[in-house]
Amino acid sequence: MDAGVVGAMIPVVAIFMGCSVAIMGVWTKHKEKIARLQIDTTAQNTAERAAQYASQVQRLEDRVQVLERIVTDRGYDIATQIEALRDTRRVDEADAGVPLGLDRNREKV
Repeated sequence: MDAGVVGAMIPVVAIFMGCSVAIMGVWTKHKEKIARLQIDTTAQNTAERAAQYASQVQRLEDRVQVLERIVTDRGYDIATQIEALRDTRRVDEADAGVPLGLDRNREKV
């Protein structure tokens, strides 16, 4: 190669390398932006799921509180109540438990 051709190639190579660096910078910034968007989206989805779980946990805690009140505050005999639901005659005959009022219109045998 001729010295003139090599001398002319030096600025072309320098410009090409400068453009390559600029393109790499733009590409890197683009990738960073995409990564930030993915992180934001994941964080938002996680926050929404956490709020849904918190709401569900609150509903379950409320239900447990109601059940605790039923069992403890009223002094129910739960076993007798369960049996009463199975066979109301046995409860009526034994006169045990809290009356459920299921047989208001029924005659006693």
